Amino acid sequence: MKLFSLPSADDWLHRIIQQERKMNHPVKGIDHVFLLVSDLDKASERYAELGFTISPRGLHSEAKGSANHTIMFPDDYFELLGLLRKTPGNAGRFEALERMGEGLHAIACRIDDAGEAAKALSDLGISTEGLGSFERPVPLPDGTEGVAAFSTVAFTSEKVPFGTVFMCQHRTRETVWLPELIEHPNSACGLNAILAVSKNPQQDAEAFANLWANSVVAKTPSGAQIQTGKASAVLELLTPKALKETYPWLDMSNLPKGAFSGLRINVQDLDKVKASLDAAQIAAHPTTQGLAVAPQDACGAIIEFVMK
Repeated sequence: MKLFSLPSADDWLHRIIQQERKMNHPVKGIDHVFLLVSDLDKASERYAELGFTISPRGLHSEAKGSANHTIMFPDDYFELLGLLRKTPGNAGRFEALERMGEGLHAIACRIDDAGEAAKALSDLGISTEGLGSFERPVPLPDGTEGVAAFSTVAFTSEKVPFGTVFMCQHRTRETVWLPELIEHPNSACGLNAILAVSKNPQQDAEAFANLWANSVVAKTPSGAQIQTGKASAVLELLTPKALKETYPWLDMSNLPKGAFSGLRINVQDLDKVKASLDAAQIAAHPTTQGLAVAPQDACGAIIEFVMK
């Protein structure tokens, strides 16, 4: 006869605390990511050559001294962020670009309300900083100009093993998810995974997992993976050896130091990806899942295209 042991009081308490944490945690997944690039014009040209539909340039405030182009999908997106001039407000990003190099610097998380998220996370013992709001003009299809408005708040650096992770509240989704920006010549349709190299993937994965309400950490042959929420890209951490084995053509010196390594993008047709790359004479490296572009050809990020 097989005997089953009941959970101890400590086990029950731990489960209750974890369940309460998930219920009260305000961060529901990954909203978007951004590549910090050295030359925004060249970056937008290159990503158009990779087969993406690029939004018109969005100019940020004088204080931010930056601009961006977005690459939109139905549920998420990524952006190319460029620094136009030095200001007191962007000194940190200029320093990061010089020290770390261009590439995938940041993950932005889904929240409903930035102020409420900061309070809820504080109640859970998770520190944040930099709560604020900003707007940028958006050219609209009818020739008029709209406004894209956001509120953001960041996790403090001690909560994030590497890179930057912040939260983004969209106050005007209708001016960001424009229908004409969602269709791409390469058939891209969403973020599949954010890739990163880690010498201690399990330890780093457990730390990253605290940043999302419904995160699940799984050990993998190459390191560790964090599921970040429903309809949300995973964060995949690979050891340096595993990253090199996965992408044997990779020159790791072309990746940003202390940030993220690249993106895995869902597509509907790999032949369309290959056609875009061939037309631009960009090397397409076969992988076990699809096709990839080296970081020196994609502004410091591995870009891998996989079938959805």
